Amino acid sequence: TKKISEVADANKYDAIFYAGGNGVMWDFKDCEAQNKVAAEIYEAGNIVSAVCHGPAGLINIKLSDGKHLIDGKTVTGFTNDEEKQSGLIEVMPFLLETALKNTGAKYTCVKNWGSNVEIDGNLITGQNPASAVAVGKALIQV
Repeated sequence: TKKISEVADANKYDAIFYAGGNGVMWDFKDCEAQNKVAAEIYEAGNIVSAVCHGPAGLINIKLSDGKHLIDGKTVTGFTNDEEKQSGLIEVMPFLLETALKNTGAKYTCVKNWGSNVEIDGNLITGQNPASAVAVGKALIQV
């Protein structure tokens, strides 16, 4: 397995998947190598996908035209209310729902802990752990 910083031919990858978990809230958003690779995959017409806290990795991805990948796109991810219910709202470096909205995304959600997947072209996102299977199925179908 290559480190993301070693990927030189991102356009040859079919997809990139951002898994969730609390740690990604610190690790994903500002990883320049990851943002570059994901932008190249997306602009090659391939899939960028994420579930739960994973969409934190989408926040700072900029396309070749300078726009954020998620600007104007319909996405979902862990909600502010789910974060509150989990008891970690004070620990997180930012609230994912708020950050996605502030970056121009059209954010959607369903009831807390319910399965929710958004597909906007070659961008696939899932709201929470309950959405993981549906995101996987969408990855295969798209």
